[in-house]
Amino acid sequence: MDTRTPTIRIAKPSDAPELLEIYAPYVTGTTVTFEYDVPTVQEFADRVSRTLERYPYLVAELDGQIVGYAYAGAFRSRVAYIWSAEVSVYVRDGFHRLGIGRMLYSELEVILRRQNIASMQACISHPNRESIKFHSSLDFERVARFSKCAFKLGRWVDVVWMQKILHESNDSPAPFIPFPELK
Repeated sequence: MDTRTPTIRIAKPSDAPELLEIYAPYVTGTTVTFEYDVPTVQEFADRVSRTLERYPYLVAELDGQIVGYAYAGAFRSRVAYIWSAEVSVYVRDGFHRLGIGRMLYSELEVILRRQNIASMQACISHPNRESIKFHSSLDFERVARFSKCAFKLGRWVDVVWMQKILHESNDSPAPFIPFPELK
């Protein structure tokens, strides 16, 4: 078992080639993502840039190699949803079960709390017992399942939504703070 500890840092658009190395197998061989085509390096770099305009995008590095990444984004586009964020995490093949996803989500949660995000939402293809178990271990609760939402790799795929409450509700939530404005 690898006992080295990755470092977590903010992603940069220039990380796109390595991020795409991690992501491409999920696109081509799984229903973890519902994309059919692997994005170009430029498309991926643009995604990183757009995300960082309002939300965190983190990478985990081990010996100079990116071994995982996690990011947050808008849960829905309407303004009343501003206090909820959708989160995703991807780990490089061969680096699962080393705590990398947990480290990334832990740091992501710290930042989202500072942004005054009240809840994190995760959309998980079903069946995906490992991801559901992983999110449950981080105190996410299953809140919904939608049947036959997507068709990929020759079959219909359901999705499960899981949620983690970060701030208890009150009558007047603190304003959302865009990621670049955090001090």
